[in-house]
Amino acid sequence: MIDVIDVTKKFGRFTAISDLSLTVHQASIYGLVGFNGAGKTTLLKTIAGIYRPEKGIVRVNAENIFDNAKMKQHLFYMPDELYFQAYATLRRMAHFYKSYYPNFREKTFQELTKIFALDPNKKINSFSKGMRRQAELVLCLSTHPDFLLLDESFDGLDPAKRNVAKKLLIEYVAECGASVIISSHNLHELEDLCDHVGLLDGRRLMLDCAVDDISASRCKFRVAFDREMNRADFSGFTFKRFIKDGRLITFTAQGDIQEQEERLRAMNPILLESFPLSLEEIFMDEMEGEEHDYSEIFQ
Repeated sequence: MIDVIDVTKKFGRFTAISDLSLTVHQASIYGLVGFNGAGKTTLLKTIAGIYRPEKGIVRVNAENIFDNAKMKQHLFYMPDELYFQAYATLRRMAHFYKSYYPNFREKTFQELTKIFALDPNKKINSFSKGMRRQAELVLCLSTHPDFLLLDESFDGLDPAKRNVAKKLLIEYVAECGASVIISSHNLHELEDLCDHVGLLDGRRLMLDCAVDDISASRCKFRVAFDREMNRADFSGFTFKRFIKDGRLITFTAQGDIQEQEERLRAMNPILLESFPLSLEEIFMDEMEGEEHDYSEIFQ
């Protein structure tokens, strides 16, 4: 289990993350989302023990991860910017990781290179961006870590290889009970992969809950009436976004969805439809900020 407890990380006067707490349980895939510069990489590097927090603590299996070489042998951090030894082959990198990770399994390495159709004797600097990403994932899973920290790990993968990578992660977590944190800008990648999601918005978590709980507590309604209705008529509802197009009204609601639907029916609409929210729609609702007028930019 990974416990991040009241962690603050600063770079000079700049605070990257502030008083942040989260927990990732065993056999769980935690999706970390947020805009560019929100602090996702800083958080992952702090959890990996690369950065020392100014405040708070990161515990992995109840042990402080910073400066804990023994515990780090059970944790694999896969950065967004990949690094390999100069002119190294995939097999040479496997030997490098094997010397540090006691649980490295040659059989897993061989099977994964076949699955991704990678030549282990070919120099990695001749690989494409997507192939390098696949190579690092091969090395990651071959170490059989108990904790995986994956930063934009599907970036550069084609749809087929992305699907393979997701299936491998799900199978690995199911078989080995690993704890995984994966960050991504592509919310579609996380929607069918993660059981828990955290929305990082400039130093703090705006959202931290199970994916099933999100879908149960948020919904999009589309309603129409035979009379004029405005936002003020819906003052008793908890919603994030309200769009009125003629007599058609669309809004996203939070809370007890069944109760809100019953209240809408009591208002006698001529149209009432409800739709589950995707992770991307929830993200957009939570990140909704200042509206800009783009109409005159290019005039």
